Amino acid sequence: MADKKKSNQTEPAKQPEQQKQAQIPMEEQMMRRQSAPRPTAQEEAQKLYQKKVQEGQPGAMDGFKALAQVVGKEQVQKARLTLQKYKEGKANLEQKIIQSEQWYKLRNWECMRKSKEKQDQVEPVSGWLFNAIANKHASAMDNFPSPNILPREEGDKGEAEMLTSIVPVILEQNNFEDTYDVEADDKLKGGTGVYGVFWDNGKLNGLGDITVESEDILSLFWQPGVTDIQKSRNFFHVALVDNDILVGRYPQLQGKLGNSTLDLSKFIYDDSVDTTEKSAVIDWYYKKQQGNKTILHYCKFVNDEVLFATENEPEAYPNGWYDHGQYPYVFDPLFRMKGTPCGFGYVDVAKSAQEYIDRGNQAILENMLANASPRHFIRNDGSVNEEEYADLSKKFIHVDGSLGQDSIIPVNGKPLNNIYVQVIKDKVDELKETTGNRDVATGGTTGGVTAASGLAAMQEAASRLDRDNNKGSYRAYRKVVLLVIELIRQFYDLPRCFRIMGENGVHRYVEYSNAGIQPQLQEMMLGVEMGYRVPQFDIEITAQKQSPYSKMSQNELALQFYAAGFFNPQMADQALVALDMMDFDRKHFIMQKIAQNGGMYQQMLMMQQQMLQLAQM
Repeated sequence: MADKKKSNQTEPAKQPEQQKQAQIPMEEQMMRRQSAPRPTAQEEAQKLYQKKVQEGQPGAMDGFKALAQVVGKEQVQKARLTLQKYKEGKANLEQKIIQSEQWYKLRNWECMRKSKEKQDQVEPVSGWLFNAIANKHASAMDNFPSPNILPREEGDKGEAEMLTSIVPVILEQNNFEDTYDVEADDKLKGGTGVYGVFWDNGKLNGLGDITVESEDILSLFWQPGVTDIQKSRNFFHVALVDNDILVGRYPQLQGKLGNSTLDLSKFIYDDSVDTTEKSAVIDWYYKKQQGNKTILHYCKFVNDEVLFATENEPEAYPNGWYDHGQYPYVFDPLFRMKGTPCGFGYVDVAKSAQEYIDRGNQAILENMLANASPRHFIRNDGSVNEEEYADLSKKFIHVDGSLGQDSIIPVNGKPLNNIYVQVIKDKVDELKETTGNRDVATGGTTGGVTAASGLAAMQEAASRLDRDNNKGSYRAYRKVVLLVIELIRQFYDLPRCFRIMGENGVHRYVEYSNAGIQPQLQEMMLGVEMGYRVPQFDIEITAQKQSPYSKMSQNELALQFYAAGFFNPQMADQALVALDMMDFDRKHFIMQKIAQNGGMYQQMLMMQQQMLQLAQM
């Protein structure tokens, strides 16, 4: 009765509309139908898929689901073509990086040797280039970075202090010192180190946590011609994975895998690396503009099979893969080049000098061997038993007939002039100069300087190139920390416990979540909603002072301040004026301590005066 009553109530309202529709000519009705917006095939497939899910009919669900996918076989095939173009544009860079690795491993004769040359020739290898890179690496590790996170607004000061304590703990849990070590090696040898900053759902028994890794640049591909990878239309990461592991994770790949169809460049290993029965797993990152916001999407596929795509699950990933909208990779080039996010390293700078050092040594050693092992001219009719003559264990040498003076004549060797040795020494000095690896930088003395202060001053002046390289590493490290903070903002919904270093070296245990750095609703102004405010932070990078010289100079500076009376509360005002004219690390911290001591001293004097006045009353 209720349905019938409802039908009777709605029927009169439809009649005028039907009469009005009947008055419209048939041709005009057809034109309106043709011009009306029509749903796409994907929208229709999505509706059918949702209907089958609600009706509980799994038989036809897979077909409708495949039709409803935004990223399917066709999109993946186009992505593979794009990847192949990116790989072709990166071919010269890959060859340079592979050869740089050979030079670093002292296998440079494999790059220098011409095809016609014999492999059994004298091939001396000197480690001047290796020594230069090793010293640069030691300098980088001596200046291991540490972040200081600063708020942009005063209300975020507490969050900034917590992040300053928590972010180093997260990096330490990822063994970031090892990652920084590998990245510094890649940067010095090949010219570019790469960090990867990801969210790993499998960490902490499914709770998930941040992962920071060093990436192999041979496995990364981007749009040729861009200097900033964030401006690349697409970004790919390719990894070879065993087929049985893939089938275990993704059963739908059963029978669809074979050998890798993508030819990846590889380093030349000492071990034999078998890449059969492996497939190339491709991580495809791409950006789309949605209004004023850039959305980062992610797709994982093997061959033409889509394993995961954020666009196929819009409800689960409305903001894309990561909310920050950036590719989760940070490039750290050594010496920058135009038209590429990569740079060139010390191998490219100094391998020419190293090549002529080794070729000069080769010529000298070949001459030495020729003179040390004398050779002889022997006449064909000299009638000398050559085997007995060459065998030093034979006491008697048989001859046929008379032995003339010209039967055997020794070949006189030609000793080399000292100028050739001097040329090699000049090439060694050239290599040291071009790499900034002078003797004074490694602890050697020149010009009769023996005083510790003089040597320290010369070493500090000689390390300008190292400081410039470290600043470049700090810029990349700042980007890594910013990505870590953005992942904390997105994923740290539940409180997590951290052990941090408190004042005076005391350990503290704190819990932290992303509640304080989430978008915050601002108060209305003049009746207008001001929207949301997202807490933003600046990153200040300092070295952890692991260098013995840095520690010594810092300790000597503290002793000098103590001897000058800077820590005497009675001289607080004079000390603050003197410190204001200076420039050194943690200057503001020292000034704050002196000001606090001076304030406490003034309060104590005031209390003493008040007590004297009370005693006189």
